Order: sequence, then structure tokens, then C-alpha cells
Amino acid sequence: MKKQTIAIHTPYVRRDAYGSLAVTIYNNVSFEFEDAQTMSDAFCNRIKAPDYARIANPTVTQFEQRVKALTEAEHVTAFNSGMAAISTVLFAVVAQGKNIVTSRHLFGNTLALISGTLLRLGVKPRLRELTDLEAVEAAVDEQTACVYLEAVTNPQLEVADLKGIADIAHRKGVPMIVDSTVIPFTETSLKELGVDVEVVSSTKYISGGGTSLGGLIIDYGTFPKINKLVKYDLLINLGVYMTPQTAYMQTLGLETLDVRYQRQAASALWLAEALRGLPAIADVNYIGLEDNLYHELAVRQFGPTAGAMLTIDLKSKEACFEFLNRLQLIHRATNLFDSRTLAIHPASTIFGLFPERQLQQMDVRQTTIRLSVGLEAPEDLLQDIEQALSKNNQ
Repeated sequence: MKKQTIAIHTPYVRRDAYGSLAVTIYNNVSFEFEDAQTMSDAFCNRIKAPDYARIANPTVTQFEQRVKALTEAEHVTAFNSGMAAISTVLFAVVAQGKNIVTSRHLFGNTLALISGTLLRLGVKPRLRELTDLEAVEAAVDEQTACVYLEAVTNPQLEVADLKGIADIAHRKGVPMIVDSTVIPFTETSLKELGVDVEVVSSTKYISGGGTSLGGLIIDYGTFPKINKLVKYDLLINLGVYMTPQTAYMQTLGLETLDVRYQRQAASALWLAEALRGLPAIADVNYIGLEDNLYHELAVRQFGPTAGAMLTIDLKSKEACFEFLNRLQLIHRATNLFDSRTLAIHPASTIFGLFPERQLQQMDVRQTTIRLSVGLEAPEDLLQDIEQALSKNNQ
């Protein structure tokens, strides 16, 4: 079956007692067992059965099963945010004295986790240009816990050679972990490129309209120790499991993901091409544009679509603020891939607590606006952008 069919028709782990077609919300904490031996088997992982809702819940399990079917992963675990998924998978691979080979071009909180929180615990960040395979080769050594990167960086929209990096990592016995949030797993197979583990903010495309926070670890089973630590150690000890209410909403979102994504990606491409003709815009960055630096590599890795995030550069930070203040249809808000189009000035918000020198190292410019393209008619979005820029043209 095609992926849009799998997203709707993945069989339930257990049939609902009343034959409900929609996933059932198990809004409970405890589960009763027929006898003491069955209870012991469930708690000690000898049988697959929920024992306590902080660790397992049938609604969340069904969501995980659908993602597993879509990705052909060995294991999928759902969390209460994207950052929870990222921190959990990194805790699974690091130890004091180890290092993480990664990039300066990471989402702000992820970089703060690796360069701040984990550094305080004795894990060293090795920040390299991951578009340079020789730099990656030189950085990975016997103390490297993992190579970590984003498939498409936010907001720089940088794309690295995933297969090339995976080959280096695997030759040295190191897992490659990739945040694939910007291009959904219904559109591409990073498993085929050698990615060992994907982390996804399911808050974005999957939730469908910004309904709920969530995250996923999608483990392809090439480093078995990772799943063992996530599922039977960190999940239990950290208490970051997804709630059944979120799993219900995100299962519904998963059913419409493909049709929404195709519309959003098409609108993003149309809008990016249209925005290049506006004199007030100094630059439009979108990997779907044929002359984009990363376009050819992105097509080879992710297929014909390029996601629903693009950036524009204006003449100054003041022009960016003025532009944002004049928007009437597009919302001034963070988040990505909502049904509504969202605009934000990353340097003063998401990266607002970073010093200017570090922003320059991360290629986060004061002149950049990030746009997350929603489901509106792109012509209406263009009209709103034009009127918001009109004062800058005077």
C-alpha cells in the first residue's frame, strides 16, 4: 500500500471492544491483570502489555505502530515534545568523556542542550561544518558517541550529504542521529541513506494545525543498545512519554499528513518563486528553488518536494520588525507547519539569548524572517506580504 493508505489503515494492536474505527483514547493510569504471573510478565517485558500509563498506553502504542508501519522502523517511541525525544536519544548514547560531532547550524534549544546541558555533564560538543566530509572524518574518533545533525537546518536551510556522513560514522562504529522534522517521513526514506535513528517533532506536520506537542524517536535497529536504553531505562526514569490525548490528536493528524504536506510544499515553492520578484526582499532562501545551493542534493535525498519553510532577508532588523508588525493575514508566531502561515524573526526570538558573535557563527542573521507556509491560498499570502513590505518600498 502507498503511505497515505498505510497512515489510515494500519491495523490496531487489539480490536476495540465496540469496533470503533477511530483510535480509542485510554485516559487511564492503571491496567488490571488476570493473575500475578501475567502482571509480573508485563512489568518485566516478557509479554507486550501495558503496565502503567507513564510507560505504555494503548492509544500511544497505536500511534507508534502507525509511524512504525510508515517508516519500516524497528522501534518507534513517542514523547511529550520534540525536545524530549532529542534529549532522550542523546542520553541513550552519551557518557562522561564522550563527544558529539554536530553542527553550529542547529535549532537553538538543541544547540543549547549539546553545548550547555550535556557539556556540564562531561560530554564535549565538536562543532564542525557537516557539509565538509573531510571535517566530519577528522572529527569522529573512538570517543564519539554519535554524529547528530538536522536533515534541513532551521532556519539556515542547510542540507548535508547524509549518505556520505553515514558512511564515515559507520566505518568508525558510530551511530548517526538525524532530526528529520522539516521533511516528513511520508515523503522520503532516510533509512535508505544510512540514518540509524530519526528524531521528529511531531508537533509540526503531524499534529495538523498546531494542536499538540509531541516527539518521536524512530529507530532502525542498527544500534540495538539505543532502543534498549530508551525503552527500558530512560523512558521509565525520565517520565517523558506521550499522553493519550496527544496520541489521539496526532493519529488523526497522521491520517491527513500527506494531503496537507503536498499542499503546503507546493504553496511554499509558488510563494518562494513569487517573492523573488519583490524589490524590498534582498534574498529568498528555499531549497526547492532550482538555483539554490542545496537543491540538487535535496532532490536526491528527499525527493521532489522541499518542505514548507522558507526565509526572506530584508535590509535591516528594523525593516524585519516593521514588516512583521504590518502583517494582517500571516500570524506572528513560532512553530512550524501549522495549518496557518506563521512568521518570526529568529535572531530576536528563538535565538534571542545568544550573543551576536555566536549568531554570526551560526549564520543566524538579524535581517532574516522565517516563514512557515500553511494551507491558505498562496495568492492571499503574497498579497499580505506585499502590503506589509509596501512601506519599505517608499
